[in-house]
Amino acid sequence: MKGVIAFVSAIVLVNLAVYFLSVKYIYKEGGSAPEAQVALIPGAAILQGGGLSPIFRDRVDAAIKLYESEKVSKILVSGDNSTVSHNEVNPVRDYLIQNGIPGADIYLDHAGFDTYSTMYRARDIFRVSSIIISTQAFHLPRAVFIARSLGLKAYGVSADRGTILFKNYVREVFANEKAVFSVLFRAKPKFLGEAIPIK
Repeated sequence: MKGVIAFVSAIVLVNLAVYFLSVKYIYKEGGSAPEAQVALIPGAAILQGGGLSPIFRDRVDAAIKLYESEKVSKILVSGDNSTVSHNEVNPVRDYLIQNGIPGADIYLDHAGFDTYSTMYRARDIFRVSSIIISTQAFHLPRAVFIARSLGLKAYGVSADRGTILFKNYVREVFANEKAVFSVLFRAKPKFLGEAIPIK
């Protein structure tokens, strides 16, 4: 019984730490956020026909608003392109261009397989120093925590527009544990490669 209590306590403490270390850098609206070098859009599901899932589209729309309000000058799209048939980033580029974002201001990270890899590669491959992460509220504490732990000047803006399922919040409880371990043990992404500095 003591072991169970210790295990649950550890999970609670880790989640509280992730939340309280990141909450002051998170904003409900982009207008309240400070300026940064890039808006970073973490990957999400792509529909069978190649369109963006509602969650992904909301992330992209929030990033567009950051760009249009001149909070950022570039947009970095991260996602999973591990196979020829699965590409999370190219459809976002198409959507951004259709909505008036110049192609020269869009950068794609095809190896953002998870949130840790996304933030690590933003720092080491794309050489960014400051970011505004555009994602849902359930995801923001972990994303900002990882980015700041890696030395990035990171902020988060909520992309919540539609209904968020409770399972998304449950998933974060355990994803936070993985994030802390990755940070503590200085894990490296599956792929790095040559630098593509965003200027």
